[in-house]
Amino acid sequence: MKLIYPILANRQVLIILFIINLLGTIYGYIWYEPQFKVTPTIFLPFVPDSPTASLFFTIVLFAFILKKNWPLFEALAIVTLFKYGVWAVVMNVLTLIVTGSLPWQGYMLIISHGAMAIEGILYSPFYRIKLKHLVIVAIWTMHNDIIDYVFMQYPKYGALDIYVKEIGYFTFWLSVISLAIAYYCSIRKNRLRLPI
Repeated sequence: MKLIYPILANRQVLIILFIINLLGTIYGYIWYEPQFKVTPTIFLPFVPDSPTASLFFTIVLFAFILKKNWPLFEALAIVTLFKYGVWAVVMNVLTLIVTGSLPWQGYMLIISHGAMAIEGILYSPFYRIKLKHLVIVAIWTMHNDIIDYVFMQYPKYGALDIYVKEIGYFTFWLSVISLAIAYYCSIRKNRLRLPI
């Protein structure tokens, strides 16, 4: 596994990943446009979950390119990338199970969001996250769950709306797991330097 770290730290790789994540973030915000139109202004920052997660990681990559660490964004990135990456994969697979079909965009979302969940963890040895950063991210993450499933601003997957309570429960525990993974992967002494 350690053999991959020099590749991840390579400046050209960082720039390529920065561009890919930036374009994915822009596409993600465009994908949410129909929901933005029916969302009260006060909830807008909490609606586009996946593109905001990739935005956090894009900022992390930008910092790495500048040979810097921005730990709060690193914490936001690893937690939200894993959480919403896994969430979107599960929701699209459930849509396929419930409806018996999935448009090509659904398969694209499975692949892209699966990659999101992985990339945040792959870069974790380079993060400089401290416990205080994870506490802030825990508040943000749980608050976002409340906005989604108490104020009903969750991402709409039409065929799955009848399971919103179960999805909300799953999402809460996915938040807990994501925070635990971030703690395990990031708050440790064995850290690497970026970039090479």
